Amino acid sequence: MRLKTYIVEDNPTIRENLIGTLEELARIDAVGTAETENEGKAWLTENRDNWDLAIVDLFLKQGSGLGVLAACRDRPSTQKVVVLSNYATADIRQRCAQLGVDAVFDKSNEIDALVDYCIQQSGAAV
Repeated sequence: MRLKTYIVEDNPTIRENLIGTLEELARIDAVGTAETENEGKAWLTENRDNWDLAIVDLFLKQGSGLGVLAACRDRPSTQKVVVLSNYATADIRQRCAQLGVDAVFDKSNEIDALVDYCIQQSGAAV
């Protein structure tokens, strides 16, 4: 099964490359994107049944990915939320865990791990 994936990332180049890579390698279908906290929160909460995975950056054009994560806190256990950030420090990872994030990946050196995670999730969703 392909994972219905929503991406909150304000850099258009990173967003498009990420979508292309994950659609090709990890069996995801991008169902939408957002560049701001408000857009991400609104879509994810108004479309609760229309996504399997959300990939969220922490630094956005407006607001923060932390606000998006907080808005997704009460999601069903079948929906996964991961962070993809250049700032995947120990403190950030701990804060994300407190917000119920399923995984945190560093943009600079953990893209392969994100691909593997998506492949694993798409297999689990069958």
